[in-house]
Amino acid sequence: MNKFLLTALGLLSLATSTITVAQEKEKQLVLENRLNNPKQVDKPYVILISIDGFRYDYIEKHQAEFLKSFGEEGVRAESMRPSYPSVTFPNHYTLVTGLYPSHHGLVGNNMYDRKMDARYSLRNKKAVTNKEWYGGTPLWVLAEQQEMLSACYYWPGSEADIKGVLPTYYYEYTEKTPMNDRIGEVVKWLSLPEEERPHFITFYLPEVDHAGHRYGPDAEETREAVQYADRSIQQLVNEVDKLNLPVNYVVVSDHGMINLNQKKLLEFPVKLDGEALKIASNGVYVSVFVNDKTQIDHWYKKIDKAAKKKYMKVYKHDDIPASLNFGGEHDRFDRIGDIVVIAESPYYFTNKKLPGSHGFDPKTVKEMHAIFLAKGPQFKERLTVPTFENVDVYPIVTEILGLEITEELDGTTEVAKQVLK
Repeated sequence: MNKFLLTALGLLSLATSTITVAQEKEKQLVLENRLNNPKQVDKPYVILISIDGFRYDYIEKHQAEFLKSFGEEGVRAESMRPSYPSVTFPNHYTLVTGLYPSHHGLVGNNMYDRKMDARYSLRNKKAVTNKEWYGGTPLWVLAEQQEMLSACYYWPGSEADIKGVLPTYYYEYTEKTPMNDRIGEVVKWLSLPEEERPHFITFYLPEVDHAGHRYGPDAEETREAVQYADRSIQQLVNEVDKLNLPVNYVVVSDHGMINLNQKKLLEFPVKLDGEALKIASNGVYVSVFVNDKTQIDHWYKKIDKAAKKKYMKVYKHDDIPASLNFGGEHDRFDRIGDIVVIAESPYYFTNKKLPGSHGFDPKTVKEMHAIFLAKGPQFKERLTVPTFENVDVYPIVTEILGLEITEELDGTTEVAKQVLK
């Protein structure tokens, strides 16, 4: 078995509590008694596919031949710029809400919320399935609100009843289900009677990210993971195309990957005082919550002094650079610390060797950039577009599906106008 497959089995496991309104059927959760509104039946279909950690240049770098031809025949962006921080949950959720992380609430893979006095992490089942952590209106929620069925074969947030709504069909997260079975389920969804058939589907592949972390972006194992993802998407497209439905494929990633400096592993610059501080670390940045607000200046000066010349920068909450769309008034959920310590690329807060990672400012670190490829009856053909922000994906999907956007977004319709017929 390839090393990257072994890696994939051991990392990132999410689960969800039993949802009383759903019925478990062979591990699939199905919301009963839902049908497409007749006015939605003739709408096109969208399969939104994410390859976690697939850097913008991996197609050529690691010879992803199917994705290369897919992009040549349809639409391909030179790159897609993630939102800060360029990590998994914030950017996956940005893709399906059209909001920056500071605006939708998922400001990291690890977070602390003062009002709830609670912590969020990828492996925290209770938090992952708690709707209180999620702002915005994900695409599957928007579709269901407008009586269009949706299905999620994994996506951050899809296991929580956000705004009281879950996808009609979805799965608890696991990396043990064979790819053939997953592809087969998508085909089954699209083979249902049209009134039961989901028009919006998400599909997620984690292997490239796992390999990039464990071996680095240049490794042979990462090349193998890229080619595995390439073959998997080719298989998915080939099988779905046999159904002769108006399916539009949108292939994205959440972020890129960079080789980290292994000689200098960053540590939090001062000794932690559990009585005075709470912290939430995301590798590229550490949020510091000061229990006594009158002591913020004291702790800022202490941390800033200790951090000098140590490959990191220290900011007060309201002084975080505006270009990050992260601190100050952007922090709608108050989940960004009173003080934030940000690592300089390619340095990282960790206590163990980690060949590759991400999370850095994508406006200054190109290796953080992601991919955007699209093909289908609603997309133009043989078109390359300049780099754009991932908040612009949401309006592309809503335009294809004919869904009304119900709240203000950070994304715009400009890219949709470029890429859609």
